[in-house]
Amino acid sequence: MNEPTFSRLGRICCKYIFPFILLLYPLRHIYWGLDFWDTGYNYANFRYMGLEHMDSMWLFATYLSNLAGHFLTLLPGGHSLLFMNLYTGLSVSFLALLSYYFLTKRMKFPAWAVFVGELVAVSLCWCPTALLYNYLTYILFLAGILLLYEGLSREKNSFLVLAGVMLGSNVFVRFSNLPEAGLIAAVWAYGFIARKKIKKVLRETGFCVLGYMGAALAWLGLISLRYGFFNYVNGIKRLFAMTETATDYKAASMLYKMFSGYVDNFYWVNRILVFALPGIAVCFILPKGRKWVKGAVCAVSAAACAVWLYGSRDAAGNRNFCDLRFDEYSSMLKPGILFLILTLFICLVRIFAKKAEKKEKLFAGLVFLSVLITSIGSNNGLLPSINNLFLAVPYVLWNIYRFCTDSKECRFPLLPLKALSIMFIFVFLFQGLGFGVRFVFAEATGIKKIDTKVENNDILKGIYMSGEKAEWMEGLSAYVTEKGLAGREVILYGNIPAVSFYLGMPAAFNPWSDLTSFGVSSMEISMQEMLGGLLEKGEEYPVVILNRDLVLDMEEFWRSEDVKLDMILQFMKDYGYSAVYSNDKFVLYENGGKIEN
Repeated sequence: MNEPTFSRLGRICCKYIFPFILLLYPLRHIYWGLDFWDTGYNYANFRYMGLEHMDSMWLFATYLSNLAGHFLTLLPGGHSLLFMNLYTGLSVSFLALLSYYFLTKRMKFPAWAVFVGELVAVSLCWCPTALLYNYLTYILFLAGILLLYEGLSREKNSFLVLAGVMLGSNVFVRFSNLPEAGLIAAVWAYGFIARKKIKKVLRETGFCVLGYMGAALAWLGLISLRYGFFNYVNGIKRLFAMTETATDYKAASMLYKMFSGYVDNFYWVNRILVFALPGIAVCFILPKGRKWVKGAVCAVSAAACAVWLYGSRDAAGNRNFCDLRFDEYSSMLKPGILFLILTLFICLVRIFAKKAEKKEKLFAGLVFLSVLITSIGSNNGLLPSINNLFLAVPYVLWNIYRFCTDSKECRFPLLPLKALSIMFIFVFLFQGLGFGVRFVFAEATGIKKIDTKVENNDILKGIYMSGEKAEWMEGLSAYVTEKGLAGREVILYGNIPAVSFYLGMPAAFNPWSDLTSFGVSSMEISMQEMLGGLLEKGEEYPVVILNRDLVLDMEEFWRSEDVKLDMILQFMKDYGYSAVYSNDKFVLYENGGKIEN
């Protein structure tokens, strides 16, 4: 008997079409730009990786991500922004596909739920893919979760060792990934659920720790051979010391910002639940029969809630909850945080559900930990967790579907909650997909205009940006090309670190020296080392490019309130720099001579 057409089409979608879309969808914005902050800053570090052009703290704190990024710059087209966006964008494709195949093949989730979930998870990736220290973190964290699940559910100790290897390696992707070791707590939680003997749980924990420590020691050894053990230690020591100036990186500050995000958004949870009251009242008044009446009341209440969520506005007239300006964070932030709360709630319900299987409890616990742990170690509040929902969204969609299609009678009238759940999921999906279609990061906000390309810069070839940014970069690129400055070292200041990569000019010491995490003492030491190196080699003075906003008078220097900027200005005074090019964004200073002994 021939296979039904509908069934055959579904099989083709699950096997070919869904994965193909998940492969390409993360690459939808690779030609959108231009960002003077994080994107080009990270690509500059990848291209000019090493102590000569990078801050040692940043090199060692994100070593494996820098190493992976440097490898990408060696691939065909790796010198250009377009190809680097392509290569780094594939990390998101990998996350989506790995989650898709695991959830459909191993967990047996329906392909439609997983596909929609991965599509929304990709859409919520607000962070530029250039920040490989985030996306490589998510890849190894995801691999650790899946290996831990396989190791515990199938009792394969080799998988537990590999899970430890993933988490131990992640510390060298980004040092603040240390809290991910807390994922090993799942071994004890599952041991309790499965009523394992303490001896067996300790043995399984030991295998995880063995993999973790083995990977950590292996990477530490390789870095020590390449750069020296004490150079690594000193770089990491500076990471802990930076909290004196960058207070938002203090552990207490980061944890407060994360948990306050949950607490503050319970404002919306409480008010959404109010819309369940009419349905609950009707269900109590009409306990049996009249299903259409109860259904109608619940549907109207849910629709009224949606209208309120979209209609609620602040004093300035901006939407409080569902902002339709999809090129801004506000369009997804509150729905995203409420989704995190919903995820944690569903995970806890499934963990403590009497009828849930042990393996489901294990997976629910791992999803719970992934949502909580992802944001620890970041100063961005709950935004990192929203950026890493590749397991959570499909899991929640599948559970909401099961909850809403369950027709069993319950003592408590669940129909109103089902209606509100469906309403919220549709709001979340709409806001998430809208954000994904329109938002691209640039200087911590979304790009507003993308209608112009730069024609005289091979690194920026094929990238669309605003006409204003294109004009700035075309003028600066023309001057750099005309004077043959490409390849010269550059000192940048004024939140323009990306210029190092866009012009092909390595930083003299740190492309983003105005970051608070790069302290005054570090700046002073770096400038002294730069001068010492120039004197020793007799090389050309570095070019200096400042943000035009910092320059009050093109002909004279002044004393500023910025100590690090003063150091640069004093250096320029001492060595006879003068402004040789300017436009509305940049001022380029140069001294055409060489350092003389």
